[in-house]
Amino acid sequence: MFTGIIETLGEVKQLKKQASNLHITIKSTITNELKIDQSVAHNGVCLTVVAVDGDTYTVTAIDETLQKTNLEDLKLNDNVNLERAMILGSRLDGHIVQGHVDQTGTCIAVVEKNGSWFFTFEYDASLNNPTIEKGSITIDGTSLTVVDSGKNTFSVAIIPYTYENTRFKTYKVGTVVNLEFDVIGKYVSKLMANRN
Repeated sequence: MFTGIIETLGEVKQLKKQASNLHITIKSTITNELKIDQSVAHNGVCLTVVAVDGDTYTVTAIDETLQKTNLEDLKLNDNVNLERAMILGSRLDGHIVQGHVDQTGTCIAVVEKNGSWFFTFEYDASLNNPTIEKGSITIDGTSLTVVDSGKNTFSVAIIPYTYENTRFKTYKVGTVVNLEFDVIGKYVSKLMANRN
């Protein structure tokens, strides 16, 4: 379980395909605190640490994960949003994030407004993942509030701190991102669909 508050950015140092799996090696300032079998969210995707070596560690993404996320698009030296699992008994600063990406979305607009940024994303609405205004959304692991919600689009407002300390500063029109929709909204939507 995660909060969607990004701890740091990691840097992709190695990508190794093995059958349908992708082994991703990351250099990070939190590597020295990691151990094998620990869960870490990478652009919002919960992956297990399988090796630690100096200032780098390795995780493995299986085919199912690669098909539903943007991890297969990673290139050497790309930045990745990182968050370790939350500690029970601490404040929940973001919202409840499972680290299970529902689908990807595409950035369709970036607008700077007096020191903050508005990003608009489009996604496949046929997968029945709802957004609601003032509801929660997780973009590449970053916990955010939906500003505008459409049938297959939504917007978020980004403050300077988030812009500088996450992958948002690299997003442009056409960037593919991982989306995890609000867990409570997903369950309510499913319950309502089953009533009909």
